[in-house]
Amino acid sequence: MAKIDMVAGKLSVPNTPEIPYIKGDGVGIDITPAMIEIVDAAVAKSYAGEKKIIWQELLAGEAAFAETGDYLPEATLEALTAHLIAIKGPLMTPIGGGFRSLNVTLRQKFDLFANVRPVTYFPGVASPVKHPENVNMTIFRENTEDIYAGIEFESESADATRLIEILKSDFGINKIRFDKTSAIGIKPVSPDGSKRLVRAAFEHAIAHGNQRVTLVHKGNIMKFTEGGFKKWGYEVAKDYPTFTVNDFNAIKADKGLEAAKTAKVQALADGKIYVDDAIADNFLQQILLNPSDYQVVATLNLNGDYISDALAAQVGGIGISPGANINFITGHAIFEATHGTAPDIAGLGLANPSSLILSSVMMLEFLGWNGAAKAIESALAAAVSDAQTTKDLGGTLTTADFTQAVIERL
Repeated sequence: MAKIDMVAGKLSVPNTPEIPYIKGDGVGIDITPAMIEIVDAAVAKSYAGEKKIIWQELLAGEAAFAETGDYLPEATLEALTAHLIAIKGPLMTPIGGGFRSLNVTLRQKFDLFANVRPVTYFPGVASPVKHPENVNMTIFRENTEDIYAGIEFESESADATRLIEILKSDFGINKIRFDKTSAIGIKPVSPDGSKRLVRAAFEHAIAHGNQRVTLVHKGNIMKFTEGGFKKWGYEVAKDYPTFTVNDFNAIKADKGLEAAKTAKVQALADGKIYVDDAIADNFLQQILLNPSDYQVVATLNLNGDYISDALAAQVGGIGISPGANINFITGHAIFEATHGTAPDIAGLGLANPSSLILSSVMMLEFLGWNGAAKAIESALAAAVSDAQTTKDLGGTLTTADFTQAVIERL
């Protein structure tokens, strides 16, 4: 048993790493043990016993509060700091009051600046669109800035009133229509945060042989935040072998449309990455109309929240959509189920563990254990194709039976 370390900018993973897990609230009690059972079986079969994960359970959420009086105990934070890599089930967050989202708190605490959401279709899953198989893209969502930074002030509070007065008196802002009662939120977006996110997207594209990166933003309205993200994204593109939409338009203006098309085709043939951008609302339309046009997407926090869930719906829902929160610089990463806690079915054996299982695939890939990762993904795909699934995916299996169906196909 040993810890995973970051050495010279790369993960150093022993054969028996200790990896913390948080079972999670609600259906976490069902899906997390299922994920662990499948990962253990895949690792054992893929590496003939040479590798093994030593699991360490940590407390967070309702279970932590019941035992310690704290939703996120200091001991949990210390363990996550020491071990770099962790995986967790869903955690409950109240709406409109109470404690701040534990998910967001963990992202902020460990500067997990990239929320990575691969979205692909598994044949056999019911989808609301005609051609879900055309969806195959990875979303890189900036995870620490934008409105999720949590800088906001309640309506008619002393802080909101004071901030509104400062905006009026010091900055001449007179556009707050209801200045006596408005709640106020602040949206920080920096070149530092934007560029490291976009850089991670480019590195992913290169590693996976993708040839298109799209920057999604609302820069037509928010010129300096969302517009800044777009500008800084194109600045990062200059550090990579790329052919941008700006290059395309320049050639088009100088030599005509056909010359521009020819130049783009040649650039892709030379292995360059085509970089373009899209307004967020139009992008939500385009992923329905032309999803095969997109591969790697980099965007800000709120846009990414909408986009990743919308794409998940196209391939059958967030119940089969994985996710990770990663700092590619420090090596800290928390892999997670992307759905809610569903307390109404917790403990009944009805929960679909696919999201967390596929998140464990991402974790194994991050560790460099690609054999086990591929084995799990293929086995899950085979189970789905054979209609050996839980009720939400159209099958009749319990959580435990679905787990065994996946293990049998490893």
